[in-house]
Amino acid sequence: MDWLVTVAEFVVNEILSVPAYLVGIITAVGLMALRRSAGQVIGGGLKAALGFLLIGAGATLVVASLDPLGAMIQGSTGAQGVVPTNEAIVGIAQERFGAQVAWIMILGFVLSLVLARLTPLRYVFLTGHHMLFMATLLTMVLAVTDMPTFEVVLVGTVLLGTMLVVMPALAQPWTRRVGGDGKIAIGHFGTLGYIAAGATGQLVGRRSRSTEEMKIPEGLRFLRDSMVATALSMVVIYVVMAVLFLVSSGQKEAFAAFETPSADVGDYLMQAVMQGLQFGIAVAVILFGVRTILGELVPAFQGIAERVVPGAVPALDAPIVFPFAQNAVLVGFLSSFVGGLVSLGLIAWIFEPWLGMALILPGLVPHFFTGGAAGVFGNATGGRRGAVLGAFVNGVIITFLPALLLDVLGSFGEANTTFGDADFGWFGIVAGYAVKGGPVLGLLLLLAVVVALMSLAIWVQKRFVQTGWDPGAKRDAALAAAKETEPEKGTGAAT
Repeated sequence: MDWLVTVAEFVVNEILSVPAYLVGIITAVGLMALRRSAGQVIGGGLKAALGFLLIGAGATLVVASLDPLGAMIQGSTGAQGVVPTNEAIVGIAQERFGAQVAWIMILGFVLSLVLARLTPLRYVFLTGHHMLFMATLLTMVLAVTDMPTFEVVLVGTVLLGTMLVVMPALAQPWTRRVGGDGKIAIGHFGTLGYIAAGATGQLVGRRSRSTEEMKIPEGLRFLRDSMVATALSMVVIYVVMAVLFLVSSGQKEAFAAFETPSADVGDYLMQAVMQGLQFGIAVAVILFGVRTILGELVPAFQGIAERVVPGAVPALDAPIVFPFAQNAVLVGFLSSFVGGLVSLGLIAWIFEPWLGMALILPGLVPHFFTGGAAGVFGNATGGRRGAVLGAFVNGVIITFLPALLLDVLGSFGEANTTFGDADFGWFGIVAGYAVKGGPVLGLLLLLAVVVALMSLAIWVQKRFVQTGWDPGAKRDAALAAAKETEPEKGTGAAT
């Protein structure tokens, strides 16, 4: 029987503990359940495994790119500076917690299907990379405690499964207002920012016209390319910090900041530019790895979900709302970025000296995707004012929450990057401080959080979604009244 034990240990330690193999196997199983051909099953499994390996390769590039930037920020400001990039922090964490993350992601999705089948929250979360990101966050938060691996996976599964059905439900009244007639939901962990943007629009834009009546300069549309936006933002950040570091520390220390010492100021600045571009390449590699995984894993998940939860509402990635208000996407992105800059100034001026809070440098990727979506939500309930102010609020949220999240990430809080979207911030903080209560109290607090979230989501579903409540109804009435009086007054148009 020794051979049987040896085989079992080999399977557990050399296959199931390697995330690339595990995800590849699960993908293959899902494709077999969909009755795909042998070639499709083998190809899909291999592509998913290769995607995970690409994430690791991109993570190595990210770390190499961020190390000099962290040294520059520390040397020029005396404070820790962080660029929130989901792909970067996930890639770094995969090296330590890859197997746990894979198990939590897979089992959490299965649990979400069970909850969708048994509760009124009939949403199937199909944004695979955000499942991966949230599974990684929960693993990082739980692993800093003394929990055994099995308990980390079990607790993480419950937390992830709950979030996958709760967050689409909480946002659904505003998502339905945006468009889609309730046949789609938002499945993206920037939901707090979208709800805040929609609510802000309700408050400030009752008589404001839609952003879609505006003309956006064609020259700004290149910012919609995420790889270009990432590289551009990091080049700007790198060059600015390089100049500040050079002024504050002198040429000798500044020229030694990179692996290859700089010969002169021009060479130093161009190395900073290259580091920014390499960060963009690194994130592109990680994104390609994620897309490679999800290109096979999500269809397998979706096919299984259709059989388990018939008639469910698919919860999809944030760009699903972009076509409903394309001008609002760009308005929201720019306004969210401004909100990030203002928040950075507040942290540097007040909160870093007072509380030692890390400087959160605004990255174009989180501000583009979450800010763009927030602009669409704000526009749906408050027109131009809603898009501008709603996305600004989102920018503030995704600056302060990542700064507070660092306190519960253990050693990863020093990685010069962190999670960038709103739900990672608030949920990671709640879960992180709950588990600090100890093995018993911590689990009880997490259970209370799960019960509270499920109860709130079910209440929203029954009270607002099923009754057809429209968060923009008052704005529609106000605009209709203004339009009726326009011929009489001549200048009664809303602004």
